[in-house]
Amino acid sequence: MTTRQPRGQPLGDGRSIHHRSAKRAPRFPVTGAGHPTPMATRPVPVRTILATIGLVLATYVVLELVVQARRVLIWAVIALFLAVSLHPAVEALQRRVPRCRRSVAVLLVFLAAAAAVGAVVALFVIPLAQEGSRFAGRLPAMIRDAQAGRGPVGNLLERTHALQYVQHHQAQIHAFATGLSTPVAKFLRGAASTTAGALTIFVLAYLMVLEGPKAIDRSLALVDEAPAARIRRVGAACARTVNGYLTGNLLISVICGLLTYVVLLVSGVPFAGLLALFVAVTDLIPLVGATIGAVVASAVAFVHSLPAGIGAIVFFIVYQQAENHLLQPVILSRTVKLNPLTVLLATLIAAEVAGILGALLAIPVTGIIQVVLGDIWAHRRGRPLGLPTRADNGLEETDRSDAPG
Repeated sequence: MTTRQPRGQPLGDGRSIHHRSAKRAPRFPVTGAGHPTPMATRPVPVRTILATIGLVLATYVVLELVVQARRVLIWAVIALFLAVSLHPAVEALQRRVPRCRRSVAVLLVFLAAAAAVGAVVALFVIPLAQEGSRFAGRLPAMIRDAQAGRGPVGNLLERTHALQYVQHHQAQIHAFATGLSTPVAKFLRGAASTTAGALTIFVLAYLMVLEGPKAIDRSLALVDEAPAARIRRVGAACARTVNGYLTGNLLISVICGLLTYVVLLVSGVPFAGLLALFVAVTDLIPLVGATIGAVVASAVAFVHSLPAGIGAIVFFIVYQQAENHLLQPVILSRTVKLNPLTVLLATLIAAEVAGILGALLAIPVTGIIQVVLGDIWAHRRGRPLGLPTRADNGLEETDRSDAPG
């Protein structure tokens, strides 16, 4: 028989039976009496607690300010787009006329832009006012013919039995007409707000172009020369991205207007040029702009004749598919330097998240992100991007020996 060794007795080679467990450190410190005591926890400093509370409150205040001032922020973003698009014209005018002061150059460029917008508005307002006066002059005769069942309107009302419906439901129609005062008041308030917003955007863009370079120079003077040059290069590339987007969007609208003019002219629809211009202007609005223009043009075509209306609807359906899946990805990918798939995905995602404003900002914001990430990647590899330091000077090459900022 083998004799068992008592627990804790060493073996022949000097090792204990429970040598592994004997090496383990105690979980808690041991007092002099041999009883373990738990480790003392350090209290959180009051300064840390106050800093956390202050950070949460500051975040809440900032988010609340953004929500309350969202309209002004939207105006500022649109003004920034307008300022970036008009800034190259101001710089070009100063280069061609060296003695021209910047304030005068900015004023002339903005007056020219305002005159262009006014001319476009006049092209719509003058024909509409003329046709409105003609319609008002013929309205009494049209009403008499409609009541007697004569003329195209009277024949239509006679076939659809609309006159009998009006005679039997005069009370409901009167109540409906009385209730239209509230929507009209809302429309007038909306029109006044839109006018004030347009003037605010124009003034903000004017001040951005006038004082923007000075503000940028003062801000970059606070940092070292190498980071300042890097910021200028990236800013110039971002400005070219925004200008490329605006140029591409304008080109797409011109194509839409020309094709619409050809279709309406072949169909014999009156005011084909005016309708084509309206479609081109509304096509600048993302998502809903092209639809609005197509509805108005198709309605006028239907008033002219049934075949013209059907042809207009078919044209706009085919064109919308071609613009959304061919023209926009291809043209914007060339002007903004983005992949067509990236352009399409960015537009769809931004439109789903932020609606019309998201669709408006999707492509330039994506291009700006691409420029920033490309600069970061190039500097990490030790090869900074060779971009011009000024947005208005595309021929000037930067020094590639700048150290990464």
